[in-house]
Amino acid sequence: MTQKVSGKKSDKLTVYQIFTRLFGNTNTTNKFYGSIQENGVGKLADINTNALKSLKQLGISHVWYTGVIEHATMTDYTSFGIKKDNPLVVKGKAGSPYAIKDYYDIDPDLATDVKNRMAEFESLVKRTHEEDLKVIIDFIPNHVAREYKSDVKRDGILNFGEDDDASKAFLPQNNFYYLPGTAFKVPSEVKSPIEVDKAYVENPALATGNDVFSESPSINDWFETIKLNYGVDYQNGHTTHFDPIPDTWLKMKDILLYWSKKGVDGFRCDMAHMVPVPFWTWVIKEVKKEFPDMLFIAEIYDVGLYHDFIFKGGFDYLYDKVGLYDAVRRLMEGNGNANDITKVWQNESGEYANHMLRFLENHDEQRITSQQFAKDAKIGLPAMALSAYLHDGPLMLYFGQEIGLKPNGAEGFQSDDGRTSIFDYWGLDEMARWNNDGKWNLAKLTKEEKELRKAYTLINETATSNEAINSGKFFDLQYANTGNPAYNDSRVYSFLRHSDSQKLLFIFNFDLNNSYNFNLNLPELALGMMGINKDVISIRPVKQINKPIKKQKLTIKENTEINISILENSWQVFEIN
Repeated sequence: MTQKVSGKKSDKLTVYQIFTRLFGNTNTTNKFYGSIQENGVGKLADINTNALKSLKQLGISHVWYTGVIEHATMTDYTSFGIKKDNPLVVKGKAGSPYAIKDYYDIDPDLATDVKNRMAEFESLVKRTHEEDLKVIIDFIPNHVAREYKSDVKRDGILNFGEDDDASKAFLPQNNFYYLPGTAFKVPSEVKSPIEVDKAYVENPALATGNDVFSESPSINDWFETIKLNYGVDYQNGHTTHFDPIPDTWLKMKDILLYWSKKGVDGFRCDMAHMVPVPFWTWVIKEVKKEFPDMLFIAEIYDVGLYHDFIFKGGFDYLYDKVGLYDAVRRLMEGNGNANDITKVWQNESGEYANHMLRFLENHDEQRITSQQFAKDAKIGLPAMALSAYLHDGPLMLYFGQEIGLKPNGAEGFQSDDGRTSIFDYWGLDEMARWNNDGKWNLAKLTKEEKELRKAYTLINETATSNEAINSGKFFDLQYANTGNPAYNDSRVYSFLRHSDSQKLLFIFNFDLNNSYNFNLNLPELALGMMGINKDVISIRPVKQINKPIKKQKLTIKENTEINISILENSWQVFEIN
């Protein structure tokens, strides 16, 4: 039941996702469908040295700045030479950060001085690096805003679609997919919250971002986006045309190198599985020729593609959504089975467990505190600890998760669905209090919020400072204890992490209502794998949130069991000597 992990460097990164538009906003007016003037907006400058130091204290190594690239919006910036977007193809007054309108520019919402928005971004990168933190931004390769047009691209680069033959449904060198003889129809349910000056005209219609090859996408489709063409003919058996290299590939390489030269340390690649693996194989190699340490993280939900995206595509890390997140979420909701965790790592065997990015929240998922999820931030702590300790891959937090940020109803385009809006201008009380006039200290946080942050800090510190966790081997103890009726294997999960110099034992109780007392069996196979050949070993508790049992000695010849008492919704860590 052991698992060897590969690689000399530690993969135990701690990524903190900041939704930049919301992070520093202290305006909590929160008018439904409010404008930027009414509800305010966070700025790049709000993420000051104090904020970055606070993240460093939390144990963060990488900051993912979400929504910094210019995207479609209902806010009018024509006075700055930025073309106004038709509100019929924009989601929310602020707009979706995943409907990019200029890959080479910064969202003007985020700038204190719109004309100097790129300089403000460069300053953010600089001060992030000065605090020994790395910078990750989004790369959105699958689709663009329906009115995409770069006004700051360098000479010699054409806009997407500028040189297309729109009379052909598919050509390998076209950037878009066309529906000749049809005109695009905005979904009838779209009701703009602002005045519409003119109808949106797109003729011929182009395929929509989520692979909808119809001139009439639904309100539930990504109707505000256009699908990009990477040389795959979707309407003719998904045939591929990669030689010569498609024009879209070349444009995307230029975009990645552009941001790499700005000092970015990594890219979180949106819906990466909707773009062919051969593109990733080619472009990641091309980027790493110039920037060998550049990180590539794939948002991916197709388990069948995991192997190819790592070993052919060249990705460093993949989302572990369809796997560990789904398994622990069920447990956090009082359902599921702890044995599902074993199934997760078995399916992500030693081949790539260290490539899986674990998380409980991000902009696509519901907040732990939401009524649609666990309702209580503390319920997330054992699951977060498990996500951090199970293997030596990276961990991710979503901004405010560590202080129990709560969603607070429908904001505008975003419904009351348990998520923090990515489409609307909005203020978050917890963030405003943490901000505390730019001090970014804990003075205005509640006792519960401070305790939660302390718990997350300890989880991060434990994961990154213990060799057995950040670069050790793994041994699942579930199989050795399932026959014990006192060990409720549907709610209790245990495992070992070990290196040459450190041996750690982990026990998790995901039961929300019941504590347990049982004798945990340590099989001889596990002791052998850890290189333990002495007759007596000692078990010492490692500092955690809940107080575990006191140090005890175990005589190997007489028994290989440890008596465990564990509270509901808790975990324990022991060092074996």
